[in-house]
Amino acid sequence: MTQLNNSHRRLALTSSVATLALALMAGPALAQTATAAAETEAAEEGTIVVTGTLIRNPNLVSAVPITTTSADTIALRGSNVAEEVLREIPGFVPSIGSAVNNGNGGASFVDLRGLGTNRNLVLLDGQRLAPAGLGGVVDLNNIPLALVERVDALTGAAVTTYGADAITGVVNFVTKKNFTGMDLQVSNALNERGDGHRLRADLTIGGDFADGKGNAVISLGYQKADPVFQGDRDISRNGVSSYTGGVGGGSPTTTPSRLFGMRPLLANGLPDTSPTTLNFANTQVAPDGSRAVPFYQDFNFNPFNIFQTPFQRFNLFAKANYQITDNIEVYGRGMFSKNTVRTIIAPSGLFAQTVTIPLSNPFMNANIRNQYCGFNTTQAAGIYTPRFTQAECNAAATALSPSDPAYRTVRVPVSRRTVEAGTRDSEYTTTLFDYTAGLRGKLTNSIDWDVSASYGQSENVASDTGYLITNKVEEALLATNTTTCLSGNAACVPLNVFGPTGSITPAMSRFIEAASSTRRTTSLTQVRGLLSGDLGVGFGDAEPISFAVGAEYRDYGAAVLPDDIAERGALGGGGGPTPRIEGGYNVKEVYGEIIAPILEGKPFFENLTVEGGARYSSYEVAAPGNPSFDAFTWKAGATWEMVQGFKVRGNYSRAVRAPNIGELFSPVSRGLTNLGTDPCAGSAPASNANLRAVCIAQGARAGDIGFIEQPAAGQANAYGGGNPNVQPEKASTWTLGAVFQPTFAPGLALTVDYYNISVTDAVSSPLPGDSIAACFANITAASASSPACLAIIRNPDSGSFDGESFGLPRPLSNLGRLKTDGLDVNVTYSNDLGFAKLGVSANFNYTFRSQFQATPTSLNRECVGFFSVNCSFTGSIQPKWQSSVRTTLGFESFDVSLLWRHIDSVIQEPEDARDTGPFFAAFQKIRAYDYFDLTGRFNIMDNITLIATVSNLFDTKPPLVGAAAGSTSFNSGNTFPSTYDALGRRYTMQVNVRF
Repeated sequence: MTQLNNSHRRLALTSSVATLALALMAGPALAQTATAAAETEAAEEGTIVVTGTLIRNPNLVSAVPITTTSADTIALRGSNVAEEVLREIPGFVPSIGSAVNNGNGGASFVDLRGLGTNRNLVLLDGQRLAPAGLGGVVDLNNIPLALVERVDALTGAAVTTYGADAITGVVNFVTKKNFTGMDLQVSNALNERGDGHRLRADLTIGGDFADGKGNAVISLGYQKADPVFQGDRDISRNGVSSYTGGVGGGSPTTTPSRLFGMRPLLANGLPDTSPTTLNFANTQVAPDGSRAVPFYQDFNFNPFNIFQTPFQRFNLFAKANYQITDNIEVYGRGMFSKNTVRTIIAPSGLFAQTVTIPLSNPFMNANIRNQYCGFNTTQAAGIYTPRFTQAECNAAATALSPSDPAYRTVRVPVSRRTVEAGTRDSEYTTTLFDYTAGLRGKLTNSIDWDVSASYGQSENVASDTGYLITNKVEEALLATNTTTCLSGNAACVPLNVFGPTGSITPAMSRFIEAASSTRRTTSLTQVRGLLSGDLGVGFGDAEPISFAVGAEYRDYGAAVLPDDIAERGALGGGGGPTPRIEGGYNVKEVYGEIIAPILEGKPFFENLTVEGGARYSSYEVAAPGNPSFDAFTWKAGATWEMVQGFKVRGNYSRAVRAPNIGELFSPVSRGLTNLGTDPCAGSAPASNANLRAVCIAQGARAGDIGFIEQPAAGQANAYGGGNPNVQPEKASTWTLGAVFQPTFAPGLALTVDYYNISVTDAVSSPLPGDSIAACFANITAASASSPACLAIIRNPDSGSFDGESFGLPRPLSNLGRLKTDGLDVNVTYSNDLGFAKLGVSANFNYTFRSQFQATPTSLNRECVGFFSVNCSFTGSIQPKWQSSVRTTLGFESFDVSLLWRHIDSVIQEPEDARDTGPFFAAFQKIRAYDYFDLTGRFNIMDNITLIATVSNLFDTKPPLVGAAAGSTSFNSGNTFPSTYDALGRRYTMQVNVRF
């Protein structure tokens, strides 16, 4: 249950080859007639699809709301991967995907309803896949889009059917069944500005064999996407401050170096010894390298970053079924995917790293040395005490050996961007095997059985290049001549951090850099047995009562295996250490469902059906003592068709989500979070004794009070990890809605559904704003000794949340609460106009609220319709109102389709404006946005179709909000590229050949 061993790999490969061989048995069927082309989107989506139950009965109507996206819609969008399909559906909140650069770990996820990617479940044909990483979440990059027939998104009431994690719902990718023929799809896409080229090619071959007793299909695919650099778009070419609107903002880790612990100089080059003269608060090496002067130039990191991550994938999917006897069928499914995602961010550097430098360092000139020596160590007391006397300083300048009594060093933070070494590149290569084999058949004419087993494994290897190694930097700075280091290491090259841009030579770069890698592995073993059908009896004239009972076993294993560099956190600008983690758990479950039609064909009771379900789960964690816990979930629902064409439906469920491996096993470690304003920064603590005492208690030196800097580039250190004592979180979900298919308007279908999801005992961590508010919301004389304030740990060399300080506490617990509710409206309409067939498909979502409270004493934070750092805790922006309307006119040999997407306006979170200050006036509100995509589909021949799509038809520009309006992952390039189109108008051409 830890690392994926060789026997698992051999088993995966053997099973995949077996499934592939079974698929290839269908070779003689290639000459058969191809499957019929899909009809228009409206015709496909006009049918209310039944899903979300283990009971197989085509006459059932779902008691829970389902949003369906057809293969036709996917084709018209011209999407490369599944995440791009889901990102734009109303009710989904954009999560990690192709538009996320800094923060992308090589996978793409889905967030249904905005409560987190770990609270919805992704399935393929109703079955789980091996997850990516410790969070137990499926990587959408591995979904084989070419064979997807439809995507069902179900809200609520899914835990009893599919198990834990399905609190907010399920996204089920349903593949085509009994495919025969050959289907070749090739698409090319290019942005109007000539970048971001995307290619997708898929070949699917399938057919029947053994006189129709079996069917097999195999699909092979290749996808590729090129990067789009932020330097190639006007909105993102330069950093912009969210608070002032000023152009030129960026990171204080810059070039020339930013220096700390410096003293102003007199005209004669000696330190100013007046007690009333203050130390320099924030300095930078002058452009001519002569001395340290007040800080003057942030580093513009934007041009190096990207809006579209480079991506390449090879995938294979095969499935087959064979009727052994009239009552027994064997089936199997195997999939393989290898994808590579690259992220590119600005060059590495020393990010306020505290280092030791000899005063005889050969690159330190006399002025800078005097500024270090003259630093006033007792400034807070109103007297002058230099770090070193001038005599000591002068003598140290020529002391070349630590054994020399005159040898002196300074230990100070330094920030220097190593632009000479190029960008920081991370390449994430994910290899996935996942296979299933099973038997199914009939026990009686009305009762079916199904037993299956599956195994999947995912390996993600992260290779990092372009990063400096912090311990090598420290070694290279401990030098007293330009050719050798005091360590005696012959390979060491002394490093110059005191010169202008370009002063770090290739030889210096080669020494301080090194490649690093981290391997992440996950595995999932499943065994399942299901008995379903009907009892043969019912209520009166109603259909028989249907049921399903079953048992399931799942075993999860995961590991994070960093190399020494990553584990020590020695990557400059790497965000902190990557802890080594190995863990796992298993769960045994029994479950049952029942659907009972009560009345049929009666006045006001055309149909009344009730349903219920329950699941019992027993978990065992692979940890010392084998801790265990259990959970019970249940649901109840009903549909009432009053008259033909009008029905109401409702469902209530009690659900759970078990803690995942990351939440159970991750050790406490330091990382990065986002913070716009530090209460200890600036002059405020200098005039507030209680605040000053708090800042000092957290690690700031008395002399730094009044000179602490705001978080660099809106990022601050934070520490947190897993908690082996967390228990499953609990949820109540209910939906109430209506389905209207009027007989007087053939082709019209309307569904309206209200959903309400409430999670208690949520496994969660405080947001940055929560950690700050717990200490600083009400400062008193007692605050300096309060646990909430002492849990915040500052860098003792700067007073900030940078360097190697732990920063803000973000402990994991069961103290959180989440709540959301909203309204989904789906409308489909189709009609033959004579000259063309009209199809309209529209999805609308209105979210009333989406709240998160980290602890009982924390702010119950509302984030619907707002944007801020704290409102990016699960994903990008969640507007109150979203809609997607596609209108298609189908002519004899071609179709024209227009997609209109609307995103409601949003404003800065009021609490964020109160706590950190309002944004620049023009950035406080993002107006409502409308996007239009135009598609033409042309039937060149009976078996050849050409699809041309213009996305973002009017080349609508994204909103400008600056660089600190949200989290680093989703607020990038001065905008929110996962929500708003930052690429501009683009063109996609697809060719589909069928035989």
